[in-house]
Amino acid sequence: MTILGIIWFCLIFVLIAGYFVLDGFDLGAGVLSPFVAKNDEEKAIVRSSVGPVWDGNEVWLLTAGGALFAAFAPAYATTFSGFYLAIMLVLMGLIVRAVSLEFAGHDKAWSKLWNALFFVGSLLPALLFGVAAGNVFAGIPMDANGDYIGVPLLGLVTPFTLLTGLLGLSFFLFQGASWLSLKAPLGSEVLARAKKIRGVMLIVGAVLFFATAAYALFVLKPEMAPELSLLRMVFFALVIVALAVAIMKNGSDSSDLVVFIATSAACVMLVGLWASLMFPNLVVAGAGDPIALFGTAASGENITIATAASSELALTWMLGITCVGLPLVLAYHFIIYRTFRGRVKMDELDY
Repeated sequence: MTILGIIWFCLIFVLIAGYFVLDGFDLGAGVLSPFVAKNDEEKAIVRSSVGPVWDGNEVWLLTAGGALFAAFAPAYATTFSGFYLAIMLVLMGLIVRAVSLEFAGHDKAWSKLWNALFFVGSLLPALLFGVAAGNVFAGIPMDANGDYIGVPLLGLVTPFTLLTGLLGLSFFLFQGASWLSLKAPLGSEVLARAKKIRGVMLIVGAVLFFATAAYALFVLKPEMAPELSLLRMVFFALVIVALAVAIMKNGSDSSDLVVFIATSAACVMLVGLWASLMFPNLVVAGAGDPIALFGTAASGENITIATAASSELALTWMLGITCVGLPLVLAYHFIIYRTFRGRVKMDELDY
């Protein structure tokens, strides 16, 4: 295991965290759209809040997948082949969400269909990302070649992965509610409903976080409890602190930005906790959840940084490209978010 391998392990999780925060709020807004928007004007407010930024936010997911392929090809091959059906569902969700965003405001005859697809296309990725993360942590059945040998799709669904899926979804939802609270026009019903849902989802997210942690430590991997490192405990504590700040500031009308920053920090810390629990593994080989209905014995070994890393030359070139490309991406985001800062204006709902 080399320094470059560790750097790329960290960079991939940084990209995942960036996606969790940025695309998290527009996926969350899409899932919440039927609950916060009751008429065409209110639905247009939701679409306008994410319209200028959603496509740029998805770049982080594409970059994370590309970085995994280039830096740790065996891990990419195992996860993408093992999660093939789930990935197809995620891609279909992202495609129909993109189409629905473009058509919903212009094709009035089919507006109900486009609004429904906006909801479904946001829900599928928001739920399945957490399920996938839970499987990677719990362990997936692999043969000696690293090929997935479980039941397609159904083999990925266990009590633990359902918990992680719901946990991820809850974080997406309070990200979405926090974003809508930040962007919806003052005095609008969308703003009032988003604030109400935000408070509920913060509590739900905190409960699911503790439930998932307890299940992981006492049912899934009890051997890990005595081995929790200081770094893991720091990430765990920071998630709690960020959630606590968001919950305490939730009732204040002037703290929407503070709540959004706190929920974003909770998302980053959650990914950091996941990364610290995974290190130095990229994919864990195992039958996964002992309560799984479709558990399969694994004969392969964990895919680690040491066994999956590309050559030093490849990692070095990639790092150089990242040092040039990442600042450009961040500059792009800065310009976009600065250009479209502030709350949605009612006279700009045709965007």
